[in-house]
Amino acid sequence: MISPRLLRRRIRSVQSTAKITKAMEMIATAKMKRAQEQAMAGRPYSEKISQVIADLAAEPGGNGTIHPLLERREVSRVAVVHITSDRGLCGGLNANMNRFAANFIVEQSVPVTFVTVGRKGRDFMRRYQRDIRAEFTNIGDRPTLLETLPISHIIIDDYTSGYADLVYLAYSRFVTTMAQNPTLEPLLPIEPAIIPKTETAEYIYEPDPKSVLGELLPRFVEMKVYHAILEAIASEQSARMVAMRNATDNANEVIEELTLTLNKARQEMITKELLDIIGGVEVLH
Repeated sequence: MISPRLLRRRIRSVQSTAKITKAMEMIATAKMKRAQEQAMAGRPYSEKISQVIADLAAEPGGNGTIHPLLERREVSRVAVVHITSDRGLCGGLNANMNRFAANFIVEQSVPVTFVTVGRKGRDFMRRYQRDIRAEFTNIGDRPTLLETLPISHIIIDDYTSGYADLVYLAYSRFVTTMAQNPTLEPLLPIEPAIIPKTETAEYIYEPDPKSVLGELLPRFVEMKVYHAILEAIASEQSARMVAMRNATDNANEVIEELTLTLNKARQEMITKELLDIIGGVEVLH
């Protein structure tokens, strides 16, 4: 029989854990709402800038030259911006992203280099000795576009210099509170979206479409990287909220089971003591 003292100690320990996970769930819920609003607010901007770039790319060029970020060439090296979280306790979110990236590496016939955003992705790539071009940590829960510009500039410079011939974004796309999908999107070279004729609009560009396109393409890359990070943060907080809720529920179930076991142990002790008293009385008589 388990000692009631040990059971009480175990119950207090689990109760403390349940309080911690409940507090973490409430914090993640508050952060998730802000991150979700930021991620959802950026999607219309992403769609609109894609339409403008598609329209600009369709404009006849002045001398037939192609912008470096639109240039397609033979692939000898692939770069991936791998976005994960800095902290754990968010279920299988980071494990799914790392497994997703590992499967992508296996499918490639050329070298793959990584720009890691977040400790979990960086540690995974280090553990398996993958080529890490650059690493970024401590992005925070509410990053600004300015804070993510170094990430964009590295991949733009690597592509324009010829170090990488294809660049992908790997991140967790926020779908719902319960669903976050690992996503791999091609980033460079930029492929303008095909807009149906019914959705086309007439734009007037100053000084000329080529100049506007040259200024807009780097901004497009910066926006895509920033929006992917916002999606990853929203996914992280959602996954953490769900994980902490499940942990709290499991702790409460354990407390109930331990309380039941404690009551049974106390009942057995009382029964045993009564039997001892009865046996002693019978011996006296």
